[in-house]
Amino acid sequence: MGTTAEIVERIAAHRPGAPVVVLPPFGGKFDAHSIAEHVRAFRRLAPDICHVNLRTPWTCQGALLAGVLTRARIVAVEHLPLHSPSGFVRWSRRRLARFYAAHVSVGVQSARLVELEVGLRAGSVGTVHNGILEVGLPPASPEPHAAVLGSLGRLDEQKGYELLVEALAELPGVTAVVVGEGPLRGVLEARAAELGVSERLRLPGWSDDARSFLPTFDVFVLPSRYEGFPLSIIEAMLAGLPVVATRVGSVAEAVEDGETGFLVSPGDRTALVAVLRRLLDDPELRRRLGDAGRARARREFTARAMAARYERLYDEILR
Repeated sequence: MGTTAEIVERIAAHRPGAPVVVLPPFGGKFDAHSIAEHVRAFRRLAPDICHVNLRTPWTCQGALLAGVLTRARIVAVEHLPLHSPSGFVRWSRRRLARFYAAHVSVGVQSARLVELEVGLRAGSVGTVHNGILEVGLPPASPEPHAAVLGSLGRLDEQKGYELLVEALAELPGVTAVVVGEGPLRGVLEARAAELGVSERLRLPGWSDDARSFLPTFDVFVLPSRYEGFPLSIIEAMLAGLPVVATRVGSVAEAVEDGETGFLVSPGDRTALVAVLRRLLDDPELRRRLGDAGRARARREFTARAMAARYERLYDEILR
């Protein structure tokens, strides 16, 4: 069940025969039509559990309201702990949380940030770390090549890719590849031209198979301004790449500084350049961190591990 037909169909394709319900998008607290359609769908389906993934804190409000109105057992999962300047938004999130059967975030630190932002009791938001399936990837090329810094992500303000572009100016001969699309493409291209690194910045755009780029990278870089628990970091770890990321949200719960990669403060170009130079100059260090990251991701951040944690949570709720 969802409001975007393309996404609903993609999910349903993994479960042939599963019933599909596409509802009108929620247009705000006065969108009576959408709320009514959601309520009717909930009453018709009578779900044992309503699992709602909040991509941002203010998404899925139609589903949450319908769940409350039909007394469904709601599992609300917060993916990105963002601040809202609206007192009404914080108040409404706090009121809705009283009706959740379980309130979860994708990381421990992210859960604490949600509690502080909304004004919830400490420890009231649980944690289930994101997990992904490991997929077969082609081996990295054994041939010598120019160093490549890579990332998978949206070209928007959150991801902080302008810092990576600026770092290129201090790393001669190094190429950066960012697989993704977004509103800041033009800004990144303009900054690269201004710094004289356009020929060393590649923005291939959206890809349905973004992970296939990972074996072409030497180091994975995610210089985000804010995060929850980004899946791209886990994908990079499973590909055996050392990760350089910023110490935001629950990133440090995946990347162990000095063990599976390096963490820097958001916006700190000097620190970013320093750790990138260190990694690019030391192939053995890259191999050691990458191997440790792959082992940790396989142990803790698989889709199977995530599903098992949710299954236990569902069992607790239904009992």
